[in-house]
Amino acid sequence: MPNGRNHISDGDRDGESAYIKDIAERMSGCLRKCELGEFIAAEIKKYSRYDLQIISARVRREVDILPEPYRSKFRPYSERWFFGRYHKLLLLSGEKAFAADGRGNAENPFCRDIADIETFKKFCAVIHEGCMHDDGQDDEAEILRKLPRHNLFYYLLNAFAMFVMDEPGHPVGTPFPGGMTVTQTQESYLCPIRDKEEEILHSICNFCPAKQDPKNL
Repeated sequence: MPNGRNHISDGDRDGESAYIKDIAERMSGCLRKCELGEFIAAEIKKYSRYDLQIISARVRREVDILPEPYRSKFRPYSERWFFGRYHKLLLLSGEKAFAADGRGNAENPFCRDIADIETFKKFCAVIHEGCMHDDGQDDEAEILRKLPRHNLFYYLLNAFAMFVMDEPGHPVGTPFPGGMTVTQTQESYLCPIRDKEEEILHSICNFCPAKQDPKNL
């Protein structure tokens, strides 16, 4: 169990609800990338190895149920989202990249304001609902059931990607059914589903810095 919530049992949704609401409210007060990066890193480090194993297993399972050949094409990007961003965040934090004098360089890209503070605050406002949302459980093993704190891990990593790194929620190259992928141009990122999930209020797509790919309107 992560430090700072050792009193919360796996079945204590009220306790997790209060914990997640507090995290989201405090995170929304961050104004600069370095401040946000260090905040997220501190929270991510609280996840135990057991938590990470469960989250990783859940991610793998969600890929396993995809049909081939899409499954094989999508899997590397799913792993990049989970393992790549997690380790990148910890690496930057370990290098003190989020410190005020990070890397001893006045040009440190993290010593800047969050690019779109309004969108960031809207993102923080939906974290609690997104984490507590129950989309129904199937008959999978109880150990792999999604817990609110595991959903929070997902939102924290995406906050790091979208508001600290200014990258899209889905990594560049991520394929989608139909053959289109997330791409990067000199001006921006393009995503084939950026504007396709507007009715799902807690979807990360609504806050992604990528633009809708005009080829898939």
